Order: sequence, then C-alpha cells, then structure tokens
Amino acid sequence: MFDRRMERRGRTYLGGQVAFNNRWSTFDCLVRNLSQNGARIEFANPVFLPNEFDLIIPLKGNSRLVRVVWKQAKALGIAFVGTDTGTVVPIELAHQIRKLKKERDMLAQRVRDLSESAI
Repeated sequence: MFDRRMERRGRTYLGGQVAFNNRWSTFDCLVRNLSQNGARIEFANPVFLPNEFDLIIPLKGNSRLVRVVWKQAKALGIAFVGTDTGTVVPIELAHQIRKLKKERDMLAQRVRDLSESAI
C-alpha cells in the first residue's frame, strides 16, 4: 500500500473524543497514531460520522477540527484542518457558548424589531 502522508506518524495509545453537531454529539475513540497533520483513530464499534468534526485529546490538551481522509469499519484516517489552537474546550463550555450566541442573536433581532417599529 502506498503511503501518501507528508510526514511520519508516531504510534500512540491516547484516549480521545469525537464531537460534532455543535458538540452535542460525541463518541469516545482511541488515537492510534498522530502527526502534526493528521491521525488514525479507532472506535469500539462502527460509527457514522460527518466528514468534518472536532477531535479532542484531553491528555495532550488539544482540540482540533479534522476532515476524514479514509474510512474502515472501526477506524478513520483524519487530517487536521486549520491552525492548532492548543487548547481543549470542554463540552459544557461549548454548550454555554452556543447558548450565549443564541441569546445574543435573539437580542439583536429584538433591537432590530424595536428600531423598525419606532420609525
């Protein structure tokens, strides 16, 4: 099999978590190898995931947006998308951020409605 990776991946055995749907949906996974550009992750059971999702590796203190490169029954090859933020955003915090953004949008709409009715 031809390996198209730009750099060598180091073997790992790290617990991880896949999060999508604004971090409302999660699956535990195992990060089997890791490089600066991507990783191989494995699951206990076959899973259906979107083509892009967040990969959280708590032990590394890392949370990254990833894109699926290849799929097997219980494993995925992923590439990291964008830049590394270097921080893990806990799921509870992600929920709180989503709630605050929704409240902000509702308040902005209310201001627009009041501005239009004042005219």
